[in-house]
Amino acid sequence: MSVLIDLSPLRASAAFRRLWWGLGISNLGSQLTVVVVGLQVYDITGSTLSVGVLGLCALVPLVLLGLYGGALVDRYDRRRVALLASAALWLTSIAFAVQGWLGHQDVELLYVLVAVQSACSAVNNPARSAIIPRLVPVAMLPAAHVLQTVTWNVALTVGPLAGAGLVALAGFGAAYTVDAVLFTAALYALWRLPDLPPQQAGTDAATAPRRSGLASVLEGLSYLATRPNVRMTFVVDLIAMVLAMPRVLFPAVGVLYLGGGAGTTGLLTAAFAVGAVLAGLLSGNLVGVNQQGRVITAAVAAFGACVAGFGLVLLLVGPDRPQQPVLWALLACLLLLAAAGAADAISSVFRQSILQAATPDSMRGRLQGVFIVVVAGGPRLGDLTLGAAARWVDEAGAALVGGLLCAVAVVLVTRLQARFLDYDARDPRP
Repeated sequence: MSVLIDLSPLRASAAFRRLWWGLGISNLGSQLTVVVVGLQVYDITGSTLSVGVLGLCALVPLVLLGLYGGALVDRYDRRRVALLASAALWLTSIAFAVQGWLGHQDVELLYVLVAVQSACSAVNNPARSAIIPRLVPVAMLPAAHVLQTVTWNVALTVGPLAGAGLVALAGFGAAYTVDAVLFTAALYALWRLPDLPPQQAGTDAATAPRRSGLASVLEGLSYLATRPNVRMTFVVDLIAMVLAMPRVLFPAVGVLYLGGGAGTTGLLTAAFAVGAVLAGLLSGNLVGVNQQGRVITAAVAAFGACVAGFGLVLLLVGPDRPQQPVLWALLACLLLLAAAGAADAISSVFRQSILQAATPDSMRGRLQGVFIVVVAGGPRLGDLTLGAAARWVDEAGAALVGGLLCAVAVVLVTRLQARFLDYDARDPRP
């Protein structure tokens, strides 16, 4: 098998191919708007705290509605749920553009629009994810998730740069308009999908959502409690994100340790995404691995080790506030963070593959809802954990200790749950 990225899902399924490029293009616009709205809030208020409130406005609806959104996905036609949620997101993008062109100086309106956008995403994201196993064979799920990971990280790298550039060249209204135009690609891709009603027959009958609302959400959580392999995909991700996600340290690192200030912070953030993209582009030999539990464990341990290495480099440099970038240390940190991003991407691909392959179709929406909550909440808990640790032992110590704890914790937890280490993709057991 070639070492390059496996494109077989794109060849095997025209529907997946349209969905992949449609979501990839729209994700670019979404990441563009994340930066643009932050710039607009700061332009109105001149307050970093006001910009930080945007994160809260986005997180709360996503966490509160993520589980319920998954329940809707399991009860109704997934294409229609995704299409309706995407249409609401598109209208929100248009509202951003309108207020941008009109030159509104109302930060509360921006907070409301961000909250509405996040609430729609809480329904849209589980629906999009639960659609994929209906479009490609189970054996192709790792390759399909690699393709999605690559486009997501490309959007994460290019979107913010494009957003800042558009604001500088043409203003907020033009930047938001580009997002609204790009989002039509997602609408087209979802519109072209076949109907995807809930499956009612076979083994899924026992887990088909008999109730709606909170009762259906509780059914999903009860199901998760009895499925150790699926549950472990969430546990190991929380270990990595809560103990060792280093992004909250980057601003201080750019000033105190490496020099270069905001420019260095941007490079450190980009290095993480670049590593994830490279891992995807060179994943050809990896997607065929069947011992996926072992790969996830190794990837999370490697993630922790790379973050610990990042902390060690900072410890060697010391917080001396250099006037110029410390080039050897900056290069070492960029390489370590790129490796951490690659390890995180590999873990994400196989965690998603286990979640979707080992879960019956009628329960996938609700578990994707749990996935959204974990993915949204874990890194923010990590910001709190490492941010607090930095006050006690400085940024270098927080990264070093957090990374080591992550590597040790994932090995211990998976040893206690040996069934996860033995997970075989040829016989997916939840």
